[in-house]
Amino acid sequence: MVPEHDLSDHAHHHDVAVGTERAERRTRWVVALTVGMMIAEVTAGLISGSMALLADGAHMATHAGALALALVAYWYARTRARSDAYSFGTGKVNALAGYTSGVILGMVALWMMVESVMRLVEHPEVAFDEALPVAVVGLAVNVVSMLLLRDKHDHHHDEHEHDDDHAHHHHGHDDHNLRAAYVHIIADALTSVLAIGALIAGRYAGWWFLDPAMGIVGGLLITRWAIGLCKDASRLLLDAVPSRALADRIAKRLEAVDDVRVADLHLWQIGPGQQGCIVSLVTSEPRDTDYYRGVILAEVPVAHLTVEVHRCSQAHA
Repeated sequence: MVPEHDLSDHAHHHDVAVGTERAERRTRWVVALTVGMMIAEVTAGLISGSMALLADGAHMATHAGALALALVAYWYARTRARSDAYSFGTGKVNALAGYTSGVILGMVALWMMVESVMRLVEHPEVAFDEALPVAVVGLAVNVVSMLLLRDKHDHHHDEHEHDDDHAHHHHGHDDHNLRAAYVHIIADALTSVLAIGALIAGRYAGWWFLDPAMGIVGGLLITRWAIGLCKDASRLLLDAVPSRALADRIAKRLEAVDDVRVADLHLWQIGPGQQGCIVSLVTSEPRDTDYYRGVILAEVPVAHLTVEVHRCSQAHA
């Protein structure tokens, strides 16, 4: 009779919802605030004729869609986290949503710049007194939204040049979906600030050209953020090594055991705070696989770890 084995300690589970529940809940609040303010700004922009205010409102409209996409991604990843249809779980859904949001952000920036150039040529009338209060309220909403997302997003939106040691400690915990939402809110806040400055200058100094000019400046800065967001999210989607130095340290730790030589090593990120690792090693004196697993896990937490041990008939010098 074949004995029954308990497989619970040997099966891999990729529950990405564990670290994203709070982010999902706060994103819902931000979506509600963004939609409400978007309706107000677009309406006021159309009535007043302010390009800066209309750009901010239209900007918020696309961000509302992008933030809704973030919520869908969280829901999809959470409800299918334990599905056998996904080899390494659904963690990359967040990166895919973040990449898509980056593309949307770039399209919005392009629209802002094109429309602003047209306004510079046409020089339409702007109702500064009506537009300015709405822009101030829009900025306040953006600040509240930033605070809602800020404590889960602990690094700056446009600076992600980590060294390898920093990546070892933080890169594996990036939630590209949350980062995308945060970047969208930052872009909204920037557009609001530029709109307020342009409206004040136009109202009291007569510098009407600042209103469309600020649309161009904002579009250029947002384009830069969009490129950075797509670049970082694509690394996870393409299974790029999160830290070359970390992979080298794992190999060095393993090769310090007996006469072990690492023949192959793959390290990649499978979701927010989760990494996968597959190692193939050769030794003339194989130990139990759990021993080598312990060596690796002492260096880095790994959600999905596979170790292959091959016996070599000749020990190295």
